[in-house]
Amino acid sequence: MTRHAWILLLLFALTTPATQAKESDKINWRDNLDASLFSEARDSNRFVLLNLEAVWCHWCHVMDDKTYSNDKVADTLSKKYIAVRIDHDARPDLAQRYRRYGWPATIIFDGSGQEIVKRAGFISPENFQRLLNAVVDDPSPEAAARLVQVEQFNESPLLADEIRQTLLNKRNRNYDASNGGLKSNQKFLDADSVEYNLTLAMEDEEANQRVQQTLDAAIRLIDPVWGGAYQYSTFGDWEHPHFEKIMVTQARYIRIYSLAYATLGNPNYLDAANAIRSYMKRFMTDSAGAFYTSQDADLIQGKKGHSFFALNDADRMAQGVPRIDKNIYAQENGRMIEALATLYELSGDESALNEALAAANWIIKHRSLDGGGFAHGENDQAGPYLGDSLSMGRAALQLYRATADRYWLNKATSAAVFIGEHFTQEKAGFVSAVANNGPIQPVPHLDENISATRFFNLLAQYSGDQRFKKLAAHGMKYIATPDIATRRIDESGILLADRETANDPAHYTIIGAKSNVAAKAMYAEARSQPGWYKRIEWWDTTEGPLPNPDVKYPVLDKASGFVCTNGRCSLPAFDQVKYRELITLLEDG
Repeated sequence: MTRHAWILLLLFALTTPATQAKESDKINWRDNLDASLFSEARDSNRFVLLNLEAVWCHWCHVMDDKTYSNDKVADTLSKKYIAVRIDHDARPDLAQRYRRYGWPATIIFDGSGQEIVKRAGFISPENFQRLLNAVVDDPSPEAAARLVQVEQFNESPLLADEIRQTLLNKRNRNYDASNGGLKSNQKFLDADSVEYNLTLAMEDEEANQRVQQTLDAAIRLIDPVWGGAYQYSTFGDWEHPHFEKIMVTQARYIRIYSLAYATLGNPNYLDAANAIRSYMKRFMTDSAGAFYTSQDADLIQGKKGHSFFALNDADRMAQGVPRIDKNIYAQENGRMIEALATLYELSGDESALNEALAAANWIIKHRSLDGGGFAHGENDQAGPYLGDSLSMGRAALQLYRATADRYWLNKATSAAVFIGEHFTQEKAGFVSAVANNGPIQPVPHLDENISATRFFNLLAQYSGDQRFKKLAAHGMKYIATPDIATRRIDESGILLADRETANDPAHYTIIGAKSNVAAKAMYAEARSQPGWYKRIEWWDTTEGPLPNPDVKYPVLDKASGFVCTNGRCSLPAFDQVKYRELITLLEDG
């Protein structure tokens, strides 16, 4: 075989979808957790084993090669278990439910759907065989396997003073002053804690120092050759990356570094956002403009990629490209669309907006559901899932303020209505998926509820629709519940939601024709203002009244710009320079 043919064969193997044959395929893997599977388990007196894996996950590959390929393990599974393998990216409800276990996650159920044991990460063949036998001998659920559900939620959507103080204390106690970021063995860019510090940065010197230390440190997780951000680093520092590149991480980096650039003015942060974007364009974008899901951590599955990722571009390409998961999911695309629209909003780079629009139009064409929501992938086994409609709703709202095109506000509104109708939990909060006919019912997830609460609250400001204010309050009742709010080491996202729901955003309004040069310049000035929590509107009177006409503006004979903040509104400005001065004057008090 020629060297050229060998390389083509290797590339084919590395880019084949996750369903390709594996040594562990000696096991009769099922691909869904539906009601009939649990009925079969009861009827045959077997247990259900869920192997929740990730396409990009190194230790998932190792467990396939070492554990599931073991003859004794395979024999025990065939006799005593129904084995289910699911890609967590394809099932957001299961990914959210078991996320803290890491991948691979191993969950064993009895025939009624009761969780017996849950394990995180790689398990050797010997230990796995002992675990399987132990469950057969004594199927009593472990204490850690019992899903503890909160039954009593806050009656008020307000965060109690003592809980707010607890969260602030956690924020201070768990900040890593030596390395930046949270105190954790895994270092990653925690979006909510960084955004909260960015929100405070101009008024709080300690927050300013913390956020810059973290941002500067997290840049080390950007691949210096291809761009793109690695998911996290181990050993409590930023120097030991795991090499998978997943869409959520890329979107998080672009959005956060764009916000940081606008707030702090450091061009290195804009460069960081563009390094991710360059990687996305080269490796992770479909020919029609939609985005793929992830790139594997390993060139050869199960073999760590340290030596490969130490190479330069030419030497990497000579060996091949780690496998790319080319599934196109609405949730992942929504996050990247929002990120790119944010980059355009704060930098003025129109090519970033064009990339966001191309992906948004593709998802609307191929993933839209009746009623305004979104499917996850092309052939979903379950769903719909909250994450898809939420991320696309947030993306549409971001596109509205980037473009002032009411089409996108209507899309955001439709997605929000769909969420309210399909995912609202009775007492408080939102569940991760619609109910199904199986024993594994969807549960609420904290991160999704924080994101949904912030989305509904800001959308209410833009639309004037009180339904969304009520949905934001419904979300706050969940995330402000003490047992939920204080569960993790840092919950800056709750502090952000608390701050936003208690205050109106800064409000920028431009009045004038969309073709007017001065109006365009003032709208660009409004867009470039720091922060996510802001309301930007362009009122071209030929389009009818503003969607939320809560301020009565005069219509003058030339383009004008107004600012409302801190309970007061400005006189008009008539050009970009004066408008910038007006914004600075009012916001400085």
